[in-house]
Amino acid sequence: MSNNPLVARQLQDTALRYFLEVIRCGSISEASQRLNVAGSSISRHIAQLEDLLGASLFDRHARGMVPSAAGEVLAVHALKSAHDAERAVHDIQALKGMQRGRVHLASTEGFSMEFMPRLIADFSRQHPGIQFHLSVDPPAEATRRVLQGDADIGITMSRSAEKDLKVEHSQPSPVLAVMRAGHPLTRFKQVGLSQLLAYPIALPEQDTTVRQLFDIACSRQRLNVAPILTSNYIGSLFGFLRHQEEGVTISGEISIRYQVDRGELACVRLRDRGLDLRNIVVQTLMGRTLSHAAQAFLKYLKAQLGAAPA
Repeated sequence: MSNNPLVARQLQDTALRYFLEVIRCGSISEASQRLNVAGSSISRHIAQLEDLLGASLFDRHARGMVPSAAGEVLAVHALKSAHDAERAVHDIQALKGMQRGRVHLASTEGFSMEFMPRLIADFSRQHPGIQFHLSVDPPAEATRRVLQGDADIGITMSRSAEKDLKVEHSQPSPVLAVMRAGHPLTRFKQVGLSQLLAYPIALPEQDTTVRQLFDIACSRQRLNVAPILTSNYIGSLFGFLRHQEEGVTISGEISIRYQVDRGELACVRLRDRGLDLRNIVVQTLMGRTLSHAAQAFLKYLKAQLGAAPA
């Protein structure tokens, strides 16, 4: 391949946007739908990139397209260029006093119920020109969005550190027993799992950290768990409590903070060993410089998390 500077300049065109979307989607057909561009046009631009670079950018399989070694190198370059361009736009807008800007967030469901919407609403009253996009995902997917640059900030529950992520904030998030105000268990400051299982129980699915810690603790004590309801939607668990007077579920403090403040729900600490082995983690991509709007919201988010009750 020629070392002509024209080659580098040609890498700054539409083809890179198409290339990155295929990386994200894993197929040309899905990238075509998301970009609203004909698949033949995307294929043609990728072929032009491959001709320009003299290397294949994808390994094509029956299940989709996987970046080759050359494709991975180009993806790093393309993502950096995209981030630099986006940051330049945001920084210019920040000079206008944050009158405009966009912040992309990724969180797990517990944060999205009320905590994040309330923070966004409060922040937007001070900076009405800032727009937000909140993606609600399982923990691994929220982290992946940060790693791939689809989210500026991720907030999730974690039990271990992740490579290439910068931990902006971390704090313990023990598993709590949750029930209606006036429930018989609310007279205790702490309860054990054996007490909890004496009542009708609703549980989240097993891909959540709160359920995983709960199952480990129950297994350690050889407690037989027979939930009446299992759901991947936390709103269903809380709805169960509204209609089952003595029902209980499990959650972290952030997910129920405002419902407890309003007297809609109550919570009691669980004293069993191992139920405090997870943290709330606010993540950004290592080496990425956030826009002024994202930095300002990150500072506000950390302050609000730090105000959580002990």
